[in-house]
Amino acid sequence: MSQTSAIRWGFLGAGRMATALGRGLVASGVASGEALIAYDPLASALGQWTQATGGHSAPSAAAVVKACEVVIVAVKPSVVAAALGEAAAAFQVERHLLISIAAGIPLAAIEARLPSGAAVVRAMPNTPALLGVGATGFAAGRHVDATRLDWAKRCFESVGIVRVVPEALLDAVTGLSGSGPAFVYLIIEAMADGGVRMGLPREEAQALAAQTVMGAARMVLETGRHPGQLKDEVTSPGGTTIAGLHLLERAGVRGAFIDAVEAATLRSRQLGSGSSG
Repeated sequence: MSQTSAIRWGFLGAGRMATALGRGLVASGVASGEALIAYDPLASALGQWTQATGGHSAPSAAAVVKACEVVIVAVKPSVVAAALGEAAAAFQVERHLLISIAAGIPLAAIEARLPSGAAVVRAMPNTPALLGVGATGFAAGRHVDATRLDWAKRCFESVGIVRVVPEALLDAVTGLSGSGPAFVYLIIEAMADGGVRMGLPREEAQALAAQTVMGAARMVLETGRHPGQLKDEVTSPGGTTIAGLHLLERAGVRGAFIDAVEAATLRSRQLGSGSSG
């Protein structure tokens, strides 16, 4: 029997990421719909969540905590304090794990709003989790034991790949995999535009560009080989690919993407420190 088979999973907030995680838990067999419960002040969001996951709704945040062992905070950063304030009275240190996916809220700030010794995980999933192909980095608080660490891993493995990192690196996770889908969408759009410029119909160009990016990504993940090696195998002497790569290098595309990840990381740090600059 799975170690998580008897666990109930609660959600504070029933938006898109809460829905993705709920569906992932059920689809992967980690939990049944009967083991899911959520609270959201927006009735329409809660209705959509229950329909998508097969889970139950609760009348309050405190009711979710009382019913569940794992509590996932899936609200906007601006309302995390209020959500934790409602939940704290029902939180039991020996029983619960709290997982926050609210961007920029440090572990220490979450722990400070819960009873002393609370087990807390801070995570950064990305939007492809909606399709079960997400990438999540998470950091465990000082009171998270091996069992609760496994709960958190199972949760995020249900919607993609997981990497456990020190909290200090979560801003880099945000800059890379959190913001990264938008960077890749830009690549797909630009490649499709190139195809259209050279005569391909828009629909065909976009499909070919998207499939090319997906296929190349799978080659990296499934072969475990360095992207540079795979690139060299496509690049024939004097051929079409080296002509395109030469232009990309002259345009500084490699450096631009490094700079984009850096900029997104630094912005995440600013947001986490409360800066609006």
